[in-house]
Amino acid sequence: MTARLLAADRRLLDDRRGTRAMAWVMAIMLFLTVLAAAFGLATLGVAAVLDRQLAGRLTVQIATPAEHVRTREAAAALAALQRLPEVRRAVAVDPAHLADMLEPWLGADGADSDLPIPAMIDVDLTETSPATLARVRAAVRAAAPGARVDRQESWLAPVRSVMTMLTGMAGGLVLLMAGATAAVVILAARAGLDTHSDTIDVLHMLGSTDVQVARLFQRRIGLDTLIGGVIGMAVAFGVVMLVGAQLDALGSDLVAGLRLGVGDWVILACLPVAFALLATLAARLAVLAALRRVL
Repeated sequence: MTARLLAADRRLLDDRRGTRAMAWVMAIMLFLTVLAAAFGLATLGVAAVLDRQLAGRLTVQIATPAEHVRTREAAAALAALQRLPEVRRAVAVDPAHLADMLEPWLGADGADSDLPIPAMIDVDLTETSPATLARVRAAVRAAAPGARVDRQESWLAPVRSVMTMLTGMAGGLVLLMAGATAAVVILAARAGLDTHSDTIDVLHMLGSTDVQVARLFQRRIGLDTLIGGVIGMAVAFGVVMLVGAQLDALGSDLVAGLRLGVGDWVILACLPVAFALLATLAARLAVLAALRRVL
């Protein structure tokens, strides 16, 4: 009897065409999921790069029209900043460099001596607590009343918000694909029950329990999901690496943050296993629920 049970177990769900279809559906699902997850991890990496680069950075701007006043206040503000223990670095920006930065908008007039260019000081802080920022602002304004202190982080706050939104959207897509995978598995399990209802009846007559029958479905569906997931992941990895190579060729510091780290690749590699476990659980619950209704 045991041998006949094992033989019946092997024949159950031995639908090669259906198995191939299931594996390919899962390959497509995992391909899209890995791409969405890679995009989310990449945007999260860019946001982290921005946070590291801009955290604790200030810009002091002195836009007094009179050049001699502007020069005097810039020197006084720089000296005051360099005396503060909270300041790691304070450097005056070269006016020629500012003129070069303004040239795309002002043309050659950006270097005209009659056009007042604000004096600017780049500042790196050791910490970014509100009390520290308040002390730095107070020291700068005491030395240079016409100075304006801006946090560089605030300039790119809209960009940071967009990246946070994109990361959330990518996470939502991964969850949506997981839900769609569970739905496909449930439909496949129910279709398998209908297709092999006679075989299942024989198994029940031979003494098989609902849990044993469900184990057959969950094992086969889980294996199909894992095989299809590995295929989809491999193709997605190729696409991600191709896009990464194209982005590296741009040579942009911001785009460089889109590179995936080792931890990101590990997370992506775990997705087929996670989806296989999800499919196994969904198949088990769907089959047990269907068998309880039938019996």
